[in-house]
Amino acid sequence: MISKKMQAQVQSSSIIRAMFEEGKRLAGIHGAENVFDFSIGNPSVEAPDEVKKAIVDIVNSEDAMSIHGYMNNSGYEDVREAIAKSINKKFGTAFNHKNILMTVGAAGGLNVVFKTLLNPGDEVVVFAPFFGEYRAYADNFDGKLVIVSPNTVDFQPNLEEFKGKITPNTKAVIVNSPNNPTGVIYSEETIVKLAKILEEKQKEFGTDIYIISDEPYRELAYDNAQVPYLTKYYANTIVGYSYSKSLSLPGERIGYLVIPSEVADFENVVAAANIANRILGFVNAPSLIQKVIARCLDAEVDVEAYNKNRELLYNNLSSYGYECIKPEGAFYLFVKAPIEDDKEFCAKAKDKNILLVPGSAFGCPGYVRIAYCVAYKTIERALPSFKALIDELK
Repeated sequence: MISKKMQAQVQSSSIIRAMFEEGKRLAGIHGAENVFDFSIGNPSVEAPDEVKKAIVDIVNSEDAMSIHGYMNNSGYEDVREAIAKSINKKFGTAFNHKNILMTVGAAGGLNVVFKTLLNPGDEVVVFAPFFGEYRAYADNFDGKLVIVSPNTVDFQPNLEEFKGKITPNTKAVIVNSPNNPTGVIYSEETIVKLAKILEEKQKEFGTDIYIISDEPYRELAYDNAQVPYLTKYYANTIVGYSYSKSLSLPGERIGYLVIPSEVADFENVVAAANIANRILGFVNAPSLIQKVIARCLDAEVDVEAYNKNRELLYNNLSSYGYECIKPEGAFYLFVKAPIEDDKEFCAKAKDKNILLVPGSAFGCPGYVRIAYCVAYKTIERALPSFKALIDELK
């Protein structure tokens, strides 16, 4: 008999993954070219050439054990130092290798942070809509997720409600910008106000409240939009980063945490995070890909390909009568369902071989997420079905 906690997890397993599997099933029936799978954020743009070159060069030039052996739980010191210098160059910070911990992607990093910080019953605040796996990550360590309801006007965080939901038990606040599922970038004005609220609450309660800045989409920003770097606005900020989207490497599971020296209880936080990395079973981030990343810090994927998809999908769906705001980053369109029940709408879309994810999976019922990290031709072929779908529902 599996544990009671896992029984609940099995029953509420990821809708996104379920739709992804459904897409493969439908492709077997109708042909992949006739199924329009917008369910999962799986990058469609190839990794930069620098990545392949780095892999080949490292494998051919370095001693096998230096590539494949253990290292410090935090990762290779030279890799961490290179990442710190890259961040400093981009954002005017002053990090060094001691502030960087290599992780098994952003998900691994978030679990390390929660293991490090949370006592049973501690609260983690999230802004709806939010990545649904945050629920499971907090629950892994008996944390309590506190949800701030969505501001559906522009999907900036609802700061008035946020202020009232911070309690003496609040340990962390997750900020995800560019946001999954909306593609919204939280403005500098929003971040400044949010930081001020947390500073006031820390003083009021005499506690330490950490911002966890979840940033896998940082480099996917359009129209010269700027993404604020949160450590510059609030001392108790820990950044979780992943190369899954910025270098199209989701299967390699490589990312890092930034733990600034200014965070409360810095020495113990770093020590605990190192131990968490080990005892959660990661031990350390994958060794070869750590070395690869160090050689590819200035490499970029072709963001313009995602931008072309964004323009094609947003402009056409808007002309058909769908309601949505234009995303500033990431590769998602968050669309208001033409009928009240978002799950029913997704079911009707599936009848036309369009696979979407209901907004209720992100804490925002009445909307659906469309992942446009697909081939341009897939969007072109899907557009008539999107139009037929809304025409039937009007």
